[in-house]
Amino acid sequence: MRIAVIGASRGIGYELLKIALEEGHEVTALLRNPAKLIISDPRLKIVEGDILDPASVTAVTAGQDAVCVCIGIPPTIKPVYLFSRGIECVLAAMGREPHQKLLAVTGIGAGDSKGHGGFFYDRVINPLLLGRIYSDKDRQEAIIKASDVEWLIVRPGFLTDGPRTGKYRAIENLTGVTAGKISRLDVADFMLKQLTTPTHFGKTPLLTY
Repeated sequence: MRIAVIGASRGIGYELLKIALEEGHEVTALLRNPAKLIISDPRLKIVEGDILDPASVTAVTAGQDAVCVCIGIPPTIKPVYLFSRGIECVLAAMGREPHQKLLAVTGIGAGDSKGHGGFFYDRVINPLLLGRIYSDKDRQEAIIKASDVEWLIVRPGFLTDGPRTGKYRAIENLTGVTAGKISRLDVADFMLKQLTTPTHFGKTPLLTY
C-alpha cells in the first residue's frame, strides 16, 4: 500500500513508518525537519512541511491509499488549535481523492473516552496538564466524524516503549473500562493491520492491554 504518515519523526508515527517499510509498503512522511529522521529506504519519500501548510499536506497525501495522522505536542497552558486546524487541512487535501482512508491518533480522554483514564489521570493529569490539548482533540474528532472520508480514530491508553506483541484489546464500549498501558509499536501494529484487514473503521476504539 501507499501510506502517508503525518507526525513521523517520533512516537507512534515513527514506529508506524518503520514497520510499514519493513512489511514492504511505500511510505510518504511529512516532516518539519527531515534531518530528524535517520531512516533511509528506497520506498520512503520525505515531504518537508507541517500539517498547517495546505501545500505540503496536499503533497504528502497525493496518490496515497491511506493518510495516518500521528501528531503530538508537549503539555502546554497556551490555547491549542493544531489538531483541529491540522485535520481540516488534511481533509481538504483528501477531498481531492475520495478513495483514501484516514487514521487519526487522539488518546484516552478524547471524546467519550473522557473519564476512563483512572482517578489520578482524569482528575489531575488531564485537566491540569493536558486540558487545552484534549479540548482541541475533541474538536479534531468532531471534525473527522462529520467528514465524508472513511475514517478510524485510534485512542491509545498510556503509551510505553515496549515491544510489538500484537496482543492487545481494541475496546469500543467503554462502560466500566479503565485504560491501561499500550506500546507505541502495538498502536502502530493495530493501525497497519486495519489498513489490510479493516474491522474498526467509523469507530473510536481504545487500545490497551
